[in-house]
Amino acid sequence: MCGIAGFVDPHGGLPALELEAVARSMAASLAHRGPDDAGVWTEQESGVALAHRRLAILDPSPAGHQPMVSAGRRYVIVFNGEIYNFSELRAELEHLGAAPAWRGRSDTETLLAAFEHWGVTAALKRCAGMFAFALFDTRKKVLYLARDRIGEKPLYFGLSGGVLLFGSELSALRTHPAWCGQVDRNAITLLLRHGYIPQPYSIYCGIGKLKPGTCLELPLARMASGELPAPVAYWSLSEVISRGSAEPFSGTTAAATAMLDRLLREAVAGQMVADVPVGAFLSGGVDSSTVVALMQAQSSRAVKTFTIGFHERGYDEAVDARALARQLGTDHTELYVTPAEALAVVPRLPSLYDEPFADSSQIPTFLIAQLARQEVTVSLSGDGGDESFGGYSRYASAHRLWGRVGRVPAPLRRLGAQSIRRTPAAVLDSPLLAWLDPLLRRHARAGRTSDKLRKAADIVSLPDERAFYRGMTSHWKTPAEIVRGADEPMTVLTDPGTSFEDRDFRERMMAWDTLGYLPDDILAKVDRAAMGVSLETRMPLLDHRVIEFAWRLPLDFRIREGAGKWLLRQVLHHYVPKALVERPKMGFGVPIGEWLRGALRDWAESLIGATRLNREGFFRPLPVRDAWAEHLAGTRDWGAYLWDVLMFQAWLESQRSPVRPGRESAARATTHV
Repeated sequence: MCGIAGFVDPHGGLPALELEAVARSMAASLAHRGPDDAGVWTEQESGVALAHRRLAILDPSPAGHQPMVSAGRRYVIVFNGEIYNFSELRAELEHLGAAPAWRGRSDTETLLAAFEHWGVTAALKRCAGMFAFALFDTRKKVLYLARDRIGEKPLYFGLSGGVLLFGSELSALRTHPAWCGQVDRNAITLLLRHGYIPQPYSIYCGIGKLKPGTCLELPLARMASGELPAPVAYWSLSEVISRGSAEPFSGTTAAATAMLDRLLREAVAGQMVADVPVGAFLSGGVDSSTVVALMQAQSSRAVKTFTIGFHERGYDEAVDARALARQLGTDHTELYVTPAEALAVVPRLPSLYDEPFADSSQIPTFLIAQLARQEVTVSLSGDGGDESFGGYSRYASAHRLWGRVGRVPAPLRRLGAQSIRRTPAAVLDSPLLAWLDPLLRRHARAGRTSDKLRKAADIVSLPDERAFYRGMTSHWKTPAEIVRGADEPMTVLTDPGTSFEDRDFRERMMAWDTLGYLPDDILAKVDRAAMGVSLETRMPLLDHRVIEFAWRLPLDFRIREGAGKWLLRQVLHHYVPKALVERPKMGFGVPIGEWLRGALRDWAESLIGATRLNREGFFRPLPVRDAWAEHLAGTRDWGAYLWDVLMFQAWLESQRSPVRPGRESAARATTHV
């Protein structure tokens, strides 16, 4: 992994030395992503500058230095990520007589040769990997920005002051002299709903995230228009799902298990290739256990595995991970984290994540990355199995619940929801209604009966499956009423082009999560946490060949008798006794609600005080303050909701820039950063 940045200034006129100096400053902001090397490339007459920070993983020699120029001198690239099948591509180019005289062993050099021979789009379709890159065609004067199929590697881009800026993180864009970013109030509504800002949006107006599986092709001549062309997909989950329907897997479960085992073994083997130490995160769950089992089965030495544990009941996976490590014979390291150590991460979150991000599992994710980095430079992870193989319990519970409530006329559902909302929490939590708790626990694992009933009330009156799932996975249900001067933009969960109407409700949820929650929450969380300590993470379950196979499978090969990842479990049982891994999914969380009532209370109060909220002008204080009061009183758990607001407020404070008038008024302003 690395950090990339750059710009295209169509106005020209900057001296070569100044172009280079600006590019170097952009790269310097990404030093944590690439501490091993740095470089820039500029073309003064075109106003193009590319910058790179390197974390040396493959071919750490100077032959892997970037920016890298192709052998034919046509292309220049800054590349972040890994092409796992670069050896196969290199061999194919050699067989075709299209290979240059190789200067080194890097995947970046192989990729450039592939572009020269097959062209950009055709070469991308041949690549298996995780990546984001900027490629400049010096002959045609065209800039390409591309991102991997699922979105493991980030890439921000947009026009600011007429200059195209791009980079792995927003900090690089903010370094450029043309930067004039304004906070996008609409994006804040998405943060409050989801806990993250989904692509194609960012926290800034006019700056976006490149969608996974797309490539933006920008002829420099078009820069004069002041508009950017739309990115074009070279891989599409919708097409994968359609092909899966047209060409379904028709073999036996034994044949499917053998096929998945082969695909995963190949993916794991390819992702273990590195010239630096490699290890893995191990939680003891199905996904990480499968990855580690396949690593150990193909390794001649004990694989280094890492786990963190918490002393708080319900948050500790270390015991299960320890048992798995002992069974597989890995070289295992575990660290039990105290609340004080976890809380010490909180002040670092705004700079680590670079834009507001409010999945509180960001804290343990950073801690396990920090632990692993003490011994390895690359760590494999089990992320991605839930979305392709139906692992989240909410898939089965939402399907079951909607199957019941969807048959009730909408007016009756709305009436029932209103009754629940009007009933005091003390009544809902009374012993008289204790019989409801076991039923509700099937759909919500934690919280009071009143919290579960009120969450149910928010969603049972929604009109269809899609709205139901959006409500079920939302934090604040009406965020545009909380953010001043904002409208909530369209996302994967509201876009008519991603309805997947012809699929089972459970598969629709899996598809929506693959397009949204996976890249924008899970992968963003892991990337920023790991890159914050210069650790590369790799995810074999996200190999596109594995995902494409998963979407050919019958649904009951993935979800069977209400339990997800059925076929993945069959693979794992070949390596690990069933009793070691068949347990309820725990998740990777922290007791954020308790912390907000305790050690984080003063910090939170300083960020969401009514006077401050009024002065800064982004949030309407009343709903935030009401939620805070109920949370402190213990009448309702608003922890996740408040964390959304607090992560924005902490990020805003970290920007240390004056407030600038925005869409409402000078008193209720956007931040100029």
